[in-house]
Amino acid sequence: MANVVVVGAQWGDEGKGKIVDWLSERADVIARFQGGHNAGHTLVIDGKVYKLNALPSGVVRGGKLSVIGNGVVLDPWHLVSEIAKIREQGVEITPETLMIAENTPLILPIHGELDRAREDAASKGTKIGTTGRGIGPAYEDKVGRRSVRVADLADDKTLETRVDRALEHHNALRRGLGIDEVDRDALLARLKEIAPEILSYAAPVWKVLNEKRKAGKRILFEGAQGALLDIDFGTYPFVTSSNVIAGQAATGVGMGPGAIDFVLGIVKAYTTRVGEGPFPTELLDDDGQRLGERGHEFGTVTGRKRRCGWFDAALLRQTCATSGMNGIALTKLDVLDGFETLKICVAYDLDGERLDYLPTAAELQARCTPIYEEMPGWSESTEGARSWAELPANAIKYVRRVEELIDCPVALLSTSPEREDTILVTDPFAD
Repeated sequence: MANVVVVGAQWGDEGKGKIVDWLSERADVIARFQGGHNAGHTLVIDGKVYKLNALPSGVVRGGKLSVIGNGVVLDPWHLVSEIAKIREQGVEITPETLMIAENTPLILPIHGELDRAREDAASKGTKIGTTGRGIGPAYEDKVGRRSVRVADLADDKTLETRVDRALEHHNALRRGLGIDEVDRDALLARLKEIAPEILSYAAPVWKVLNEKRKAGKRILFEGAQGALLDIDFGTYPFVTSSNVIAGQAATGVGMGPGAIDFVLGIVKAYTTRVGEGPFPTELLDDDGQRLGERGHEFGTVTGRKRRCGWFDAALLRQTCATSGMNGIALTKLDVLDGFETLKICVAYDLDGERLDYLPTAAELQARCTPIYEEMPGWSESTEGARSWAELPANAIKYVRRVEELIDCPVALLSTSPEREDTILVTDPFAD
């Protein structure tokens, strides 16, 4: 049976939640493989809205196993709060429907405090634009081999040793930033209090998933953020703290690369970005304002207004390559309804030289200006369309041109937040 990886192909906020939910109906397992609760996935099912951060999108579907993999950094207090909130909406979550990898690193209160303190101390132009939730510092501790992991909660002596190691590092940083040192006993008390609930979901996820695969179960790998925020291949340093591209799906849950059969990139029909960093096609005019208003472009997690711009095919070619995408799901096509003319960035001008990719160096990125191709828009509505026959001719031409420019076919087309308003072209789960 086919296993599918879903990744955002831009700077996040592409509509992954809806697509993952749409696909999860046919999956047996839905596994989160990276990121933290800085992710924001909004699902609309039968008119009911679910907003998820740490939980995999599959939790709202009965009879599915949802997994938080070791590639995630997990805030245990946020998770418990999110579980309670989703349960209030009538969703059953139990250790039989949710598993957390035992080797998942935890986000501690000290991580969020450090995250916010460093961002506040950063001078203008050097701020990254983080959510302040401690994601970056938690990944730093993982790489620095001083994380507290889920399995450590099971033994008090081990937990104390792990906390002491982390505090040796963090208290030194806090002194330098003028922050009070951490109350060790208070932190340990909080961890020991929440340990039983977190441990009730703990499991050797790598083992469970490999057994599921051998049994022929379908696995849907769910990422957070977008490929242009990847720590290696994104617009560094204005990126997230983990690998977002599809290759991380295997590492982030403990499976081999052969477990991935289809990579689906989620792509908006235009481009948005939250926070700082380069954005070649950003619009600061009435068209940008119109895209933002029609697309309701405010961050699910932060509430921050998203920057909006024309579709950037040059960047999409890059992310299709770095994630090895087999197809894309094109979302929010309906937001383009009513535009007389649409523009697509096909390349960049760098000091008179034409480039078909965005260069790596930040100073070169800043000097790149988009080279546009114009296409006629359409006046008809595409909202809610569920077949190609319901789309205006110019909308179909736009989609086909996008496919040509990014060298990747459209597998799914989304025309509203409702899960059924989706046109299936290629089934990612097909054997």
